[in-house]
Amino acid sequence: MSEVRAKKALGQHFLVDLNIARKICDALSGGERPGAGAAADARTGADGCADAETRTRVAGYAGAGAEARTMAAGSADAGAEARTKATGSADAGAETRNGDGAGMAADARLAADTAAAGAPAAAQEERGGAVPCDVLEVGCGMGVLTQYLLRRGDITTYGAEIDPESVGYLHAHFPEFAPRLIEGDFLKMNLRERFPRGLKIIGNFPYNISSQIFFKVLENRDLVPECVGMIQKEVAVRIAEPPGSKEYGILSVLLQAWYDIEYLFTVNETVFNPPPKVKSAVIRLRRNGVGRLGCDEALFVKVVKASFGQRRKMIRNSLRAVFGDFGGAEHPFFTQRAEQLSVADFVQLTDWVAANRK
Repeated sequence: MSEVRAKKALGQHFLVDLNIARKICDALSGGERPGAGAAADARTGADGCADAETRTRVAGYAGAGAEARTMAAGSADAGAEARTKATGSADAGAETRNGDGAGMAADARLAADTAAAGAPAAAQEERGGAVPCDVLEVGCGMGVLTQYLLRRGDITTYGAEIDPESVGYLHAHFPEFAPRLIEGDFLKMNLRERFPRGLKIIGNFPYNISSQIFFKVLENRDLVPECVGMIQKEVAVRIAEPPGSKEYGILSVLLQAWYDIEYLFTVNETVFNPPPKVKSAVIRLRRNGVGRLGCDEALFVKVVKASFGQRRKMIRNSLRAVFGDFGGAEHPFFTQRAEQLSVADFVQLTDWVAANRK
């Protein structure tokens, strides 16, 4: 099957750089070994992956220092990168094209890796091994990121893909993945029904729905402990910005209320087909341990949205436009602008609104 044609209506910009795909894959933590204690912690390392050493080897990194080289240099194996630049594709195109003789060999290796990685969690637990966590890739495209996720033994990879052409391509090139590939709109999926034990989310998110994806994550924050996504750089900056910045906004406050946000790295336009007109970035969200905010959380969302509704005006005017004049009552934050308030400030403001609105 020939390569998939990118569709503007779906916001598709296919990632073609394998080194970037590896970095995104490695940014996601993996499953845990129940009851393994400190010994498991020592083996898993900082990212929490129960089989980090094996995953590193399978992903094509050599030696114990490879992961550090990946994080520092932004790519793995300098020789592979040189071959990528010289030939226009990594590993002679075998992993991305999957159509020639070399690609068939790569598929065979990938199928073997995936068969081992796809064992049910219950069976893994019975054997006392690592319990893979469920991971959903949103927008699998032609599987450039998918292929590395499938090689990891500490996760069970699922996919959500709305484009029928991409679904057909993935079925043809990753047949072992087909049973876990969900054709449909991620934004309309009932994650609680499909993943009652929870899931992590990853992907090269379509530009036109990236904010909606994060709102979906927020709605399911009790199910989603981690999310790694490649999105437009300006959106990534906005999400990660602290109070006081002009980029700080609604999504910044809401996500930072329940997640720790890390801006991982910037991605140039040239690693996509077709190249977008803007730079991209990869960010990671990890649940911050906040169970309840200590206020009416539905009202909290309304207060945050109302406060940023008129960014150039003081909060007094923004809130009165939505909630009324509060009987003339004033709050100390009323003379500030929304971008000056922290999450804790908005929690305090929400309690005040709840007590004073008519």
